[in-house]
Amino acid sequence: MPASKPKLAHVGRPRSAAATSHRAIMDAVYALLQEMSARDLTMQAVAQRAGVGKPTLYKWWPSKAALILAMFHERLVEQLKAKPAATVEATLRVKMSHLIRAFNGQFGKVMSDLIAEGQSDPSILHELYDHHISVRRAEMVADIERGKTNGEFHPDTDSELLVDALVAPIYFRLLFRLVPLTEQYVDELMKQLLQGIQIAAKRR
Repeated sequence: MPASKPKLAHVGRPRSAAATSHRAIMDAVYALLQEMSARDLTMQAVAQRAGVGKPTLYKWWPSKAALILAMFHERLVEQLKAKPAATVEATLRVKMSHLIRAFNGQFGKVMSDLIAEGQSDPSILHELYDHHISVRRAEMVADIERGKTNGEFHPDTDSELLVDALVAPIYFRLLFRLVPLTEQYVDELMKQLLQGIQIAAKRR
């Protein structure tokens, strides 16, 4: 029987009277990751900044990676939430715009750090994909499927492939940082990618 993947992140707040300590720890991780990389961050530094003992950290999170992922899910993922717009195209544009703004801030730095750390610790990538990327990916696939149903997109559109085509260039620019991530870039990217499937849908 295959070994189960390690559970990294303590999702949600601990059920104890230590909510204040929990908040201080999350504040400390958030602040320290603005000053240094995830690789340079230490549990000792977090404990000192938060005013708690290291045993308190290890009581709730088994590793530094688990602690960073907990802060990521609790403090940063909320930035990506977007309400559905009038059309599927508009909904996708809003989501991509939210992603660009997030990638240009603390969310983008932590995401880059987690991907980098994941090269030596694959369990981080599994956690990141299972609890964040796959969820957002499924939402976008559902959006595109809705666009196929209402006639916005051609019925033969591969929803999974279109999500890859939309999001992969954004991650490429985030990780290589050779050119800036801008709203204009997203507009042009979406225009090129959606133009063909929308024209085909209109000609049905």
